[in-house]
Amino acid sequence: MLKDDNYWMKYSIYLMEKSKNSELSVGVVLVSEQNELICSSYTGEEKGKSLYTVLLEKIYAQNAYDAQCIYLTTNTLSKEHDFYLNEILNKIRVNKIFIGLPDPNLDSYIDDDPMLSYDHSYRYPLDMQREILQYNYDLYKNSKQCIENSPYYSENRISNMVIDKMKSYGIDLSKEDLVNNKQKSALSSLIAERYGKSDFESKLIVDNVISEAFNSKYGTYNYADDTRSFESEWKNKFMYAYSISNSIPMNRQKILNVGVGSGNEAFELFSGYKDVTFVDVSKTGLMKIKDRIPLAKTVVTSADDLRMIYDESYDVYISLRTYNSSFFDINRSIAEAYRVLKSGAKIIISVANGFLSKRQNCIIPGLIIPGTEFVDIYRGMDMANVVYKSMIVGGFKDIKILPSNTEIYLIANKSSNKNQEKNFHPTYALYKN
Repeated sequence: MLKDDNYWMKYSIYLMEKSKNSELSVGVVLVSEQNELICSSYTGEEKGKSLYTVLLEKIYAQNAYDAQCIYLTTNTLSKEHDFYLNEILNKIRVNKIFIGLPDPNLDSYIDDDPMLSYDHSYRYPLDMQREILQYNYDLYKNSKQCIENSPYYSENRISNMVIDKMKSYGIDLSKEDLVNNKQKSALSSLIAERYGKSDFESKLIVDNVISEAFNSKYGTYNYADDTRSFESEWKNKFMYAYSISNSIPMNRQKILNVGVGSGNEAFELFSGYKDVTFVDVSKTGLMKIKDRIPLAKTVVTSADDLRMIYDESYDVYISLRTYNSSFFDINRSIAEAYRVLKSGAKIIISVANGFLSKRQNCIIPGLIIPGTEFVDIYRGMDMANVVYKSMIVGGFKDIKILPSNTEIYLIANKSSNKNQEKNFHPTYALYKN
């Protein structure tokens, strides 16, 4: 069998499953530059010793102080809220780290988190993340990172709405069907094959159902359930993100705001603007915007299909918290953004990075792992990196990533040359104090 990264990640999960105790079950594997096992450990391997103590003892015994990769099912915390992984990384040189899930007790960003500070850190694929989560279900379910601590988002999941609305079309889908077919095209193909419908009819059903679901969730959405009601500085942070990319006052620009939802932030940002167009799949949300900003233009469509908008017609493209939406086609949406922007124009995209928990009076940082109830604190940055790479391939340049407590901004310019040299190492911007 080929021993690739996938093999070793699966092996770490196999070790994790050997643990039979009430603790968090974790497996860790250390692999050489020759792609051979150096050593491994798992929770409860030796009574009275942590898996990290056991692993270090094996490292010392073998005088193995260089490794190619370490595979860790969960990035565990000590009682002092330090990362055990750093203890390993301080003892042995490792080129790459692979991490499945954050510790369920990690509910805020901590300095020296190897997942966020290590240059060559990677995640396990989603199916393996869910496997790790399921094996440690009770610990994650009862953590502060459970989405049930944010009732609005727990009770208004787009996936559940899509399943319910599909039934009115005589289509019965499971959560697994949606998890395995996250792109609209894949979901359309599944329906066409399973129910014998034409490609056109299946696509129409999917478009209608997703539009109805987003309309139900965001058509009457308000800030009472939004992290921005908890984060008073969000508007200033957005304006700072804009200032990084542009010296021209925003009210003198021709603006396209895509995925505007119910328009709460649009009213805060663009009230009184004369040349702004709002795009969304929710008709109800756009009607609310038109009532509050009568001069605004509105277009009912999705971010990946802006055919009603002319080529090279806008100075600024803004899309806040849309690119991590369910059933969202990032690559097609980036291509459409590139098409409708003028040469040298600016793009600002934000990825949501948390949920408001009124129950805990705090923000639950991160994004939900699809098909689960767990909010992964790393997933917001994972998603930002996916968008970043798509922007590079799509022809944008000078891309900067600007993290905040509620969302992660990506700011860039449209290049006049799509065949530019591509740099896949992001530049991070910092807020001014």
